[in-house]
Order: sequence, then C-alpha cells, then structure tokens
Amino acid sequence: MKRPLVGVLTTLLLGGATIAGTAPATAAPQPRHKAIDFAGTVALSNCSGSLIRMPDSADNDPALVMTNGHCLETGMPAPGEVITDQPSTRSFTLLNSSGGRAGTLRATKVAYSTMTDTDVTLYQLGTSYAQIKQRYGINALTLSGDHPTAGTAIKVVSGFWKKIYSCNADGFVYQLHEGDWVWKDSLRYTSTCDVVGGTSGSPVEDAATGKVIAINNTGNENGEQCTENNPCEVDENGNVTVRQGTNYAEETFEITRCVAPGNRIDLSLPDCTLPKPAGSDG
Repeated sequence: MKRPLVGVLTTLLLGGATIAGTAPATAAPQPRHKAIDFAGTVALSNCSGSLIRMPDSADNDPALVMTNGHCLETGMPAPGEVITDQPSTRSFTLLNSSGGRAGTLRATKVAYSTMTDTDVTLYQLGTSYAQIKQRYGINALTLSGDHPTAGTAIKVVSGFWKKIYSCNADGFVYQLHEGDWVWKDSLRYTSTCDVVGGTSGSPVEDAATGKVIAINNTGNENGEQCTENNPCEVDENGNVTVRQGTNYAEETFEITRCVAPGNRIDLSLPDCTLPKPAGSDG
C-alpha cells in the first residue's frame, strides 16, 4: 500500500496528429479535458481522500468522504473483514481549487470499510452536499457508474501532498496480491503516475470528464513478490508478474451499485458486489 503518513516525514507501516494539404498544416483537434484541480479533495492526518457523491445522490443527502481501507483510523481491516456503521468523529481538511484550506468536515460514522477485493473506506458526514456548498462553495466529486477503459487519460489528485499526477490507465489486473490481501480487477497506471506515501486514498479522475473512476492505493516499491508495499499481479491461470515501480488503484464504479436513496450503503441491492460482513445477507 502507498504508506499512510504521520506528519510529513514520519511514515507508518502501510500507510496530435497534423493535417497536411495545400493550406498550411494545422493541428488536429485535441480531446477536450476538464480542468481538474483540488476542489473537493480532502487531506486526512495520514492519507488523501475526496468528498464524493453517487450519480443519483441528492443535494440534501448526508455527504460521503472516500479514502482507502488501509487509512482507517482504527487500523487496517483484516483480510475478509468488512466494517459497516462504525461510529467515527474523524475530521478532514476540505481543499479549494488551489489546494488551500476551504474548511473542516467531520464524520459521524464509517459507513463502509474493507481491504478485501478492494481498498476503500466511506465516511458519512453530519452535513449535506447542499450545506457544504453553501458554507464553502465546494462541490463533491462524482463517482462514475461505469467500468473504466484502458488508455483513458487520468489524474491522481492527492489532497495530502497537494499534488496532481497525470498518466493513463495502462490496463487491468485480474488479481493484485499484497501481503495477506487480494484485490480484484485493479487498475494499473502508466509510469508517469509515480505516486508516493501519503497519496493513499487519492481520487483517480477521468481527465476528460472529471468523474472519479478509481481510488489510488498501492505500488511495487522494490521488486519483491507479493509482500507488503510490493504487490504482484496474478492472472486467471495463477501466473505471477512483478512490476517494480508500477502503481495501482482500485475501481470505484461498483460502489455506486451499493448505495440506496439517501446515500445509504445497502449491500443487499441486487447489483451490489462489494464484500459483505461475515454472516450478513447485506
């Protein structure tokens, strides 16, 4: 995992073509990209995160903040562990477009957290999107409801470091193994997203739309195979590939299929495939 940080220096464990003709050559039209900045991202004490909404969220719904499962303040969830409706008063620094402090948000509970199949924590706040917009002038980022596409230009936006990394979605990994954890259908970055500790939980945004398609979570630091901070790729046949220096994110479209009206996490929804707590029917 991209290590969470305490302070700035101390780390915790885990934490275009041209057209020619008789006229002068002109550049072909380039795809329009949304201007992506820090507005709607958050800084945690040890990680990055974002103020998010679902495609169908209402302005008066209680707002959600998303970061990694391994950034959970009570410790990393064990393999197979799913946490829901756990009280929390964690605070988040909400950033404006330039990366400055817009205000402080506070959780009322951990709505969902796991490091199984994916690596995500969703905090529910005591304020609505409308209230946040009124107080701070900040809109939440919207999660895409669609599976991302290889080759998509992306931005990894770290609220902790106030840094934006630009690269492309290089492809997808059947299983990503790190220590005792296994993540499924992970997104692999091209090399220019050389993220570091403290970027954990950063939203991965489609550069053309600004929608969140994944959450940054890990990278192979020194070439070890399947150890902590050195994830390995495992294909459908069990073949293992190690890519030193390569970084990864976990897709987020599946989250949108597990949220009922009112921004309520409902793991019993028919299309919801997120892991459920042991012994739970959702």
